[in-house]
Amino acid sequence: MAKTLFDKVWDRHTVAQTDGGGTLLYIDRHMVHEVTSPQAFDGLRLASRPVRRPDLTFATVDHNVPTDGRPIDASTLSGQQLIALQKNCAEFGVPLFGYLDAQQGIVHVIGPQLGITLPGLTLVCGDSHTSTHGAFGALAFGIGTSEVEHVLATQTLRLSSKPRSLAIHVDGALGRGVTAKDIILGIIRKLGAGGATGFVAEYRGSAIEALGMSGRMTICNMSIEMGARAGMVAPDQTTLDYIRAEDRPYAPKGADFEAMAADALTLRTDEGASFDRTESLDANGLVPQVTWGTTPAMTSDITGSVPAPKDATETKAQGYMGLQPGTALRDIRINTVFIGSCTNSRIEDLREAAAIVRGKKVAQGVRAMAVPGSEAVKRLAELEGLHEVFQEAGFEWHHAGCSMCLGMNGDILRPQQRSASTSNRPYEGRQGPGARTHLVSPITAAATAIQGTLADPRDYM
Repeated sequence: MAKTLFDKVWDRHTVAQTDGGGTLLYIDRHMVHEVTSPQAFDGLRLASRPVRRPDLTFATVDHNVPTDGRPIDASTLSGQQLIALQKNCAEFGVPLFGYLDAQQGIVHVIGPQLGITLPGLTLVCGDSHTSTHGAFGALAFGIGTSEVEHVLATQTLRLSSKPRSLAIHVDGALGRGVTAKDIILGIIRKLGAGGATGFVAEYRGSAIEALGMSGRMTICNMSIEMGARAGMVAPDQTTLDYIRAEDRPYAPKGADFEAMAADALTLRTDEGASFDRTESLDANGLVPQVTWGTTPAMTSDITGSVPAPKDATETKAQGYMGLQPGTALRDIRINTVFIGSCTNSRIEDLREAAAIVRGKKVAQGVRAMAVPGSEAVKRLAELEGLHEVFQEAGFEWHHAGCSMCLGMNGDILRPQQRSASTSNRPYEGRQGPGARTHLVSPITAAATAIQGTLADPRDYM
């Protein structure tokens, strides 16, 4: 019987069917960070249980780390969570990439970067954007704290039902200034913030196949923003070339790599396999996208304007954002530009943004931040001189961490301040109480930093 990529990975990992039609899945990789793990480790401790497979469990600190490099403050909740993870990992034998460690970084950046993420695996983390890892043909999704404890104790996960399958075809060629971030914003704009609820999405088509792994990760990362349980892209030669790189210490080598590669190429959806639903997006007509509201579905072309609200939700969103219908998006002034997050903090993102700002200056009154997704990305960027490009333009250059993606670490906006952000959620208060967030691509963010208003990157290319 013809199977989809999702079906193949799901079937390989089904341990048993549970009462009520659920499934017990085997988990190949468990990523852990400081925010959702303390209660899970406490549960193990109370039950006198060990971590079943510490060799398949990988911990890092990201959400709470101070990206300016200052010491951890044990008097704050953020500092206490960082210290708790350090103690828990030491007690339970879990490898930890700690604060300022050479391999530390945002969990969804270091997993692929270190070769922990591989095709055909199941991977979970107590973080919604675990869907990022699906770019490798892995089945990856976020779980809750009680589920984190269950995986730590058993290396399995109970799911009440199998998600449905959704094929999203993106065909055509991306125009100048259009990126993977614009693809996923365009998809969410079309399907809606809950338009893929209950589905695992497989991204297909010529525009997806033409993307490098960084772009595929950006797209899978934001699958959750339309309600999908996970996002996936079939492994191909691009995937294998990425994994083959010398600086992937946890990736298989030699004959083990060749066996993994041969298997990975069999995961592609079979000819004639059926999906529960199919959607499409024409990449040929896509232009740079920007959000104007409080969900990623509230998105318009950068050349457009704030639309008339369709309902009370959009009216409320525009009130929170302090915007009036008809306002040209390129007339909206920005206080802060943030280039970072698990969506867009990889070396490719920094290279593209640096190419825009090279030789230019950040607009007066704008705070601009470039935050690498890992310490390894930071080192590579510095070897290439990208930090000097950003700093000479007026950007702050930070250590790795989630930073201004969310207001947990000191990198926050003040009330009513407005940002152009390469992160994944423009929710109310996401970047600080009362903060107003516009999601954009790295090159749109870079152009905005120079212009001082939301900008079309094509004007700076």
